[in-house]
Amino acid sequence: MSKVFTGLAVSVDGFISGKVPEGADEFGSGLGDAPTLFDWYFDGDTPSEVFDGFKLSEPSARFFDTIASRIGAIVVGRTTYEHSGRFGGGSPHPTAPMVLVTHGPVPEASDRQTVVTTGVEDAIAAAREIAGPKDVGLMGGGLITSALAAGLVDEVILHQVPILLGRGRRFFNELPEHVELRLLQAIPAPGVTHLHYGVGR
Repeated sequence: MSKVFTGLAVSVDGFISGKVPEGADEFGSGLGDAPTLFDWYFDGDTPSEVFDGFKLSEPSARFFDTIASRIGAIVVGRTTYEHSGRFGGGSPHPTAPMVLVTHGPVPEASDRQTVVTTGVEDAIAAAREIAGPKDVGLMGGGLITSALAAGLVDEVILHQVPILLGRGRRFFNELPEHVELRLLQAIPAPGVTHLHYGVGR
């Protein structure tokens, strides 16, 4: 059966974006004052075979492309969707279709984006159908927390950047109980450490 997993860049203290500048629109500010979380996408000499324009270090490219190649569909939360300019009507992944999970209608969604308003379980089910034998990726802190709470996540991947941001948007929201993780891989690379965990049941 296909797996459901998440993989996001995160600071050592658990933030996926920094502080939004004073007076700026939250949904137009991207990573806030923390663009360094994604410097490792472009600081190397090895082009990604999945994402055009990415040039990573060799260990990062090997790990990143292996993970990205697994994805057959990607589920995105509404906040991430808005922060990312609605992905230009497409998907955050160059080949995998996007499923947007939200609480209400999204009139601006394109016909290339599947919108699910009935909860994370239905969104992941829709993504599994789209993905076929491939895996389902998750993107967005609130979405990932809801999926973990519902027992729907098989793996957690943290691209941990060696910085303490001290503020911003956290990766994980409050969970109703502990979630046990088992380390599958730890790959040090320039500017980032890739931590790959299996989720206990």
